[in-house]
Amino acid sequence: MFEARLPQASVLRKLMESLRELIKEGNFDCSANGISLQGVDPSFVALIQLTLRAEGFEHFRVDRNMNLGLSIENMTKILRCAGANDSVTLKAEDKADNINFIFESPDEDRISRFSLKLMDIDMESFGIPATVYHCVVRMPAAEFQRICKELSVIGENVKISVTKEGIKFSVTGIQGSGSITLKQSGGVEGDEKSQVQIKLDDEIEQSFALRYLNNFAKATTVSDTVTLMLNDGVPLVCEYKIQDLGHLRFFLAPKIEGEADE
Repeated sequence: MFEARLPQASVLRKLMESLRELIKEGNFDCSANGISLQGVDPSFVALIQLTLRAEGFEHFRVDRNMNLGLSIENMTKILRCAGANDSVTLKAEDKADNINFIFESPDEDRISRFSLKLMDIDMESFGIPATVYHCVVRMPAAEFQRICKELSVIGENVKISVTKEGIKFSVTGIQGSGSITLKQSGGVEGDEKSQVQIKLDDEIEQSFALRYLNNFAKATTVSDTVTLMLNDGVPLVCEYKIQDLGHLRFFLAPKIEGEADE
């Protein structure tokens, strides 16, 4: 049997909302460690990896490892039925054909129950090699989302350049060009959520497809900050921390000069 409870159903809803444009369905692997999900977009360009740790749940029980195949779109529709402050409990029996969602209001005067059929999804699992990133940038998630949205008006690809002074996003299109630079927050005490922090061994410059970054940025609803990890020759990682629950990571390969857009 699998059973997990979160005090805020909205956290799970926001997660699924941020994924549904990239993946339509996925296998949720449930074990004593928690819940994990991996998937790729239809073009096999972006990789998504979600980890929800068991200790981050209010209650978590897995009698044996389970693989729950679910439609992300249908799961999102059910989670939208939860009240703003409702808790959510997920339940699935061994060898079950469906998973149950139970929403409870804070005063427990309203309880909603929904059931969603499980799917048999044949999906390849991708090994993600451990990588030491020589460039790590932590910045406000809302600012990253705004930059990606604004630069998309000009062109399709963004060049990200990082030095110890700051991070620059630049784009060139048929009609013009533009750039936005954020300077590193210089040792000023304050709210870390509003600061730009850079750890850099070597300066780096890479280009990426903006339409994928815009999809990644939809996870702004689940985290105040985003961490960008870059290295020559390996995919960019956009990581969003999910409170004390876990993290959501997006992987995107850099554009090669002269490469056609997907």
